[in-house]
Amino acid sequence: MISVRRAAAALAAGAVLSTTAAAGVAVAAPSPTPSPAKIPAGLYGTTDPTYDGVWRQSLAFLAQRGSGIQPADQAVDWLLGQQCVNGAFASYRPEPAKACDAKTMLDSNATAVAVQALDAVKRQSADPAKAEKAAKAGVEWLKSVQNKDGGWSFTPGGPSDANSTSIVIGSFAAIGVPPGATKSADGKTPYDALLTFALPCAGDAVKDGGAGAFAYQPDKTGKLLANADATAAATLAGLGKGITARGAQPEQPATCTDLPKPTPERAALNGASYLAGQLAKSGHLVTPPMPGAATGAAELPDYGNTADAVVALAAAGAKQQATGSLAWLEKNAADWAKTSGPAAYAQLVFAAHAMDTDPRSFGSTDLLEQLNATGPAPKAPDNSQASAGAGDDEGGFDLWWIIGIGMVVGVGIGFLLSGRNKK
Repeated sequence: MISVRRAAAALAAGAVLSTTAAAGVAVAAPSPTPSPAKIPAGLYGTTDPTYDGVWRQSLAFLAQRGSGIQPADQAVDWLLGQQCVNGAFASYRPEPAKACDAKTMLDSNATAVAVQALDAVKRQSADPAKAEKAAKAGVEWLKSVQNKDGGWSFTPGGPSDANSTSIVIGSFAAIGVPPGATKSADGKTPYDALLTFALPCAGDAVKDGGAGAFAYQPDKTGKLLANADATAAATLAGLGKGITARGAQPEQPATCTDLPKPTPERAALNGASYLAGQLAKSGHLVTPPMPGAATGAAELPDYGNTADAVVALAAAGAKQQATGSLAWLEKNAADWAKTSGPAAYAQLVFAAHAMDTDPRSFGSTDLLEQLNATGPAPKAPDNSQASAGAGDDEGGFDLWWIIGIGMVVGVGIGFLLSGRNKK
């Protein structure tokens, strides 16, 4: 669903812009911000944050809170300082003291994960009220740029895409904003948009190898082409879950079934079936050769999307079909995460949590130690605060979260519309 998507943010934005242009909608091309001379204090990671500053910071927070770790106030303040007055976030603002203007490239993906991250860290932050206010402002901005079809684009004004729509659904669900009640000017919900990207289980989709998958967007001819990144994201969204989802019970193999009237839940399970089939080929997903690559260039392992697919399968109750891929990540993903930085470590933490394994013993790597080392030292544990109810954070899986999960499992974990909309 994310695949260190901020590293590919420019490509994603480019895809939206090119599709928008093809549709005849005028959208100004973004002007990338020059790389900063140094990494701002409080920001996680050491690479140029132009396209992923807010994204990687937010994912780091969510991975930490999911492990009972509270980020430093300096790190939280940095994220708060990135927000525009209207509640939106750009991918990165090198001069946060300068007000956002018409040239600021606002980013629905960055805003959605920042909202979720701020909601997760607010309880133990230096100024809980400020973090809560910032999260609410982000939600209102996202609602204000919802497309008429119910979905969202990477940047406001473009056509909806599966990834952006799914990320917003997940963020809303995590903080208690029912996605299904978030309707566009035409009365459409995010799920209405999400279903338009779902491929069927029969017909040409089978011939093309994309049965049950989701597309990022229709191509120029209107055809839906299977996209693993979009499928992982949409699978979680269809189940009312998001990037920090845990494994569901009871376990069930992922299968693909067409219904007379499609539902988000069924489409999500179909997406899980597609992902299971792709992972079964080699244990991991692959990245196609880049445009211009030599004929016959080898496909490379896609660590990020593999981690996302593991989370999606676990959330769909198909942990058994993700076990081999988790083992592959444990064996092979450490160098990738070290090179890619905070968001990559976070993705692996999410995969470990979804599969009920310890991120501190991920193969031979302590993911949390490595993640924490990419930014300011986290706060020392405060047991009194943790026991006071960090369960308000989707990422704050402390005592009350554990109790809550036990209750959900006892009920049988329904893929309910309310839960799905929650995501």
